[in-house]
Amino acid sequence: MTEKIFKTIDEQVDILKNKGLIVNDEKKAREILFRENYFFISGYRHLFMNEASDKQFIEGTRFEELYATFLFDRAIRNTFFKNILIVENNIKSITSYQLSKKYGFKEKDYLDPKNFSQDTLQTRQVYDVLNKVKRQIRVNGRKHTATFHYIENYGYIPLWILVKVLSFGIMAEFYDILKEEDKTEISKYYGVSSETLSIYLSLLSNFRNVCAHEDILYDHRTQREIPDCKYHDLLNIPVNEDGYIYGKNDLFSLVIILKVMLSKNDFNEMFDEIKREVSNLDAVVDVVPLDDILNRIGFPSNWKKIKDFS
Repeated sequence: MTEKIFKTIDEQVDILKNKGLIVNDEKKAREILFRENYFFISGYRHLFMNEASDKQFIEGTRFEELYATFLFDRAIRNTFFKNILIVENNIKSITSYQLSKKYGFKEKDYLDPKNFSQDTLQTRQVYDVLNKVKRQIRVNGRKHTATFHYIENYGYIPLWILVKVLSFGIMAEFYDILKEEDKTEISKYYGVSSETLSIYLSLLSNFRNVCAHEDILYDHRTQREIPDCKYHDLLNIPVNEDGYIYGKNDLFSLVIILKVMLSKNDFNEMFDEIKREVSNLDAVVDVVPLDDILNRIGFPSNWKKIKDFS
């Protein structure tokens, strides 16, 4: 394997040009590469690569198109992230309310293993997750103002305060170990089954991590898939031998999840932001048709119609 060595900004520009990228304003390109990082921007090159050779750009591809895709991904990543945070806060609030009402407000009460799944197949999972939660209390309990206040003044942390120091990933695992009646009570708020909500939370955690670490989002795919739902049918999403080809583990699956879990106003605001960014990208990118870009994202051609459905 060829060793990767340091390249100057001028050398980075030359690499892109040698691969067929048109750089009309080299000074501006150098400034962008210096500020944004060649590696991050070149991560979007695959959309513009000639199918016959993944080492050459499609003839006519401009640097502005590559950079516009980078900016598009940043914009939708920020949009999705802030809305995932809304859902994260909601699920923490709903879960803590349900469990506190039923099992009490002190750790020794609400974290009692008897309050969680008694399925023998989940015994190890229950103790593993509870240990993760307790570790967060030990590690982060005194680092956050709210949790520190309760520890110092009351000697315990109510669950509705504890959730502030729990990651979305731990919350997703926490939901999985609840008793079925508690999972059902929480999932009823969203009008989905407990199994579906479990999958939704898992995917939301995955997408949240991609957004938080500023990884490439627009063509991200998750290992798990969301169950078929009414939106797949209402949008007449095409199918193949594996099922629906959009909205299962791609970015459109995240749109579907947020359609279910956000308020109508929050979803519509998010949707309008995404629609605007898609239009902005389409106005700059010429060498790749918009439908091809949407396909890469996982959006069906009629994706905008989802806003009209209840």
